[in-house]
Amino acid sequence: MIYEINQLSDLRNQSLDRMKSSKFFLIFLIFLIGILLLYGIYAPKVFYSTEKKIFSVEKGQNLFQIAENLEKEGLIKNKFSFDFYVFLKGAQGKLQAGEYSLSPSMSIDEIAKKIISGDIAKIVVTIPEGFTVKQIEEKLGFKLPGENLEGFLFPDTYQFPKRISGEEVVKKMRENFDKKLTSELKEEIKRQGKTIFEIVTAASLIEKEVKTKEDKEIVSGILWKRLKNGIPLQVDATITYIIKTTDPEGVASRPYGARISVEETKIDSPYNTYKYKGLPLGPICNPGLESILSAIYPKSSEYWYYLSTPEGVTIFSKTLEEHNLAKSKYLR
Repeated sequence: MIYEINQLSDLRNQSLDRMKSSKFFLIFLIFLIGILLLYGIYAPKVFYSTEKKIFSVEKGQNLFQIAENLEKEGLIKNKFSFDFYVFLKGAQGKLQAGEYSLSPSMSIDEIAKKIISGDIAKIVVTIPEGFTVKQIEEKLGFKLPGENLEGFLFPDTYQFPKRISGEEVVKKMRENFDKKLTSELKEEIKRQGKTIFEIVTAASLIEKEVKTKEDKEIVSGILWKRLKNGIPLQVDATITYIIKTTDPEGVASRPYGARISVEETKIDSPYNTYKYKGLPLGPICNPGLESILSAIYPKSSEYWYYLSTPEGVTIFSKTLEEHNLAKSKYLR
C-alpha cells in the first residue's frame, strides 16, 4: 500500500516536472519569438547604407500590399514583421498614400511611422524676392495655371511634394501671400483709400528699383507723391519688364538695372510708366514683404527723383536739374 502511494507520488512529481519544463519551454519560446519580432521591427535590413529610394503608396492599397511591395523593393527583411507592427499599433487604416524617401538602413518602426504620419518626400525650393512668374516657372520646370498671378506668388522657401501640380504650387504660394498680408495691413491699405492690387503693383516697382529697406521707403514716398501730382513715374524697371515679356532674346540679355534708351521709353505698352501716367497695368514681379511694407508705409522726403548707380547705390535728387547732373555723373 505504501509502495503504491509512493509510486503515485513519484508519478505526480514527474508530471509536475514535465509541466514545469513545458511551461518553461513555452515561456522561453514566447520570449524568443518576442526577441525575434522586436529585432525584425527595430533592426534595419542593412545597418550601414546611404541608399535612398522613392517608394510609392498608391491610393486604395491595403497594409498587406504595402508590406509586400516594401519587401520586393528590398527596404525591409520581412513583410510579416511590418504587418505585425502596424496591427500592433492599430494603424492599418491610417497608412497614407504618397511618395516616401526610404532606405534599407531604416527600421520597420521608422518606415511605418513615416507612412502612418504621411511624411512624404519633399523638394525644397527657394523663390527669391522679385522673381517674375516666368522665372518661377523656369525654376520649377513647369507652367503655372491661372490668371493675374504676377505679384501674388509670395517669394519664400517652400517644401513641395515631389510630384506637386501647378495648381497646388499656386494655391500654396497664394495662401502664403494672404498669410503675410495680415488683417492689420489690409485695414491700413483700406484706410489710405488704396487697393491691395495698387499696393502690390507699387511694391513690385520698388522691389526691382532699389535694394535696401531705407531706400525702398524713400522711393515709395517719391512714387506715391508723383502719382498724387500727376507726374509720370518713369520707372526703368517697367521698360525692362516689357522687353523681357515681349522679346524672348531679351530675357537673358537684359538685366534689371540696365540703362534705358530714349527709344525704349516710347514703347507703346500699358506697363510703360514713361509714356503713361499712373501705375502700370499690374505688378512686374512678385515682391517680398519688405517692399510691400515700404509701399504701405512710405517715407516722406524732399526728393522727386532717384537713380541707381551700376554699383547699386541710390542717388536721390530734389530737382530735375540735380537728377540730370546725377545721370551724367553716374550713368555714363
